[in-house]
Amino acid sequence: MSRWNIAAAQYAGQHNNVDEHVLHHLRFIEEAAHQQCDLLVFPELSLTGPGKGALPPPPDDLQLAPLLHAAQSLNITVIAGTTLIHDGQRQKGLALFTPNIDSIRRYPQGSGASLIPGDKQLSIIDIQSDSPNLDPDATLFTSCQAVGDHRWRQSINTLQRFAHKYAIAVLMANARSGSALWDDKGQLIVRADTGELLLTGSLGRQGWQGDIIPLG
Repeated sequence: MSRWNIAAAQYAGQHNNVDEHVLHHLRFIEEAAHQQCDLLVFPELSLTGPGKGALPPPPDDLQLAPLLHAAQSLNITVIAGTTLIHDGQRQKGLALFTPNIDSIRRYPQGSGASLIPGDKQLSIIDIQSDSPNLDPDATLFTSCQAVGDHRWRQSINTLQRFAHKYAIAVLMANARSGSALWDDKGQLIVRADTGELLLTGSLGRQGWQGDIIPLG
């Protein structure tokens, strides 16, 4: 792949109506496709909202079918935040929609996921581990978050160090503000302020470049 275009959706929906979340996700997906993005990453729990006291139930395949159709028809890979049932308990997870697979793949959220351009699966990474299982061919680590100012500062410090230590670009999608992209040297390429928007990055021969696309 001579050029790889990616985006983080700075998406701040806090309600628990899955159908409305799906419609709102479609707006971001269509804009990302218009920007010729190959990958779009949403914040944690973007499909469900955070819930009140307990995590919301996981959406089913029928509810999420429009997102799979959009990924296929627009030729874009989408990572969205959801909930999962594991050992009878709800936990935070990721839903993966890819153009060439007719099913939705679900993963535990972990600290984030590493990707290889054009690959059809995620590798879930624990960045606190002394030896995270990063594939040597992975080009990008993605982090789906929904954190306020204090935890955001902790997150960006951790992610920047991770990018530098493991020589991998890092894309953080945060719900309300501060989404960011670092290159494989740990240098900040672009960071968003507040509001709903797309933070985009493009990897070409000259390295990473970034931009901010408002959603009016």
